[in-house]
Amino acid sequence: MNKVILMGRLTRDPEVRYSQGENSTAIARYTLAVDRRFRRNNDGEQTADFIGCVAFGRSAEFAEKYFRQGLKVIVTGRIQTGSYTNKEGQKVYTTDVVVEDQEFAESKAVSDANAGSFRTAAPSPAPAPATPVSDAGDGFMNIPDGIDEELPFN
Repeated sequence: MNKVILMGRLTRDPEVRYSQGENSTAIARYTLAVDRRFRRNNDGEQTADFIGCVAFGRSAEFAEKYFRQGLKVIVTGRIQTGSYTNKEGQKVYTTDVVVEDQEFAESKAVSDANAGSFRTAAPSPAPAPATPVSDAGDGFMNIPDGIDEELPFN
């Protein structure tokens, strides 16, 4: 089975191109900086791997519209290897994750707070919720008092 799950931050905005022909398809390429679980250096410095991802079709269009440098995302897909010969005649080997699913890994508020200096454009704001709630600052909403009776579980 060839399955990979990654969580990391985009190192830059996705690069989107469209294939040639009648049925052109969007192709998005982006790189994720994925923190390693264990620290390599004794000084406690966090290390990361930089993993290339490629998305096609609607997934590529979604990445183009919503993904920006610094955004934390979760990607599932498969590893694909390949090779080509560069202009100097040397064989170059490639490894990419072909994206099957991608989603946000943090709320917009947390994303803006953590990666605000990287953002160049923000998506339009979401409509206000029907019930007044407040953001706890940690990406979770505070549940208003007295709503426990309305929840379908205990």
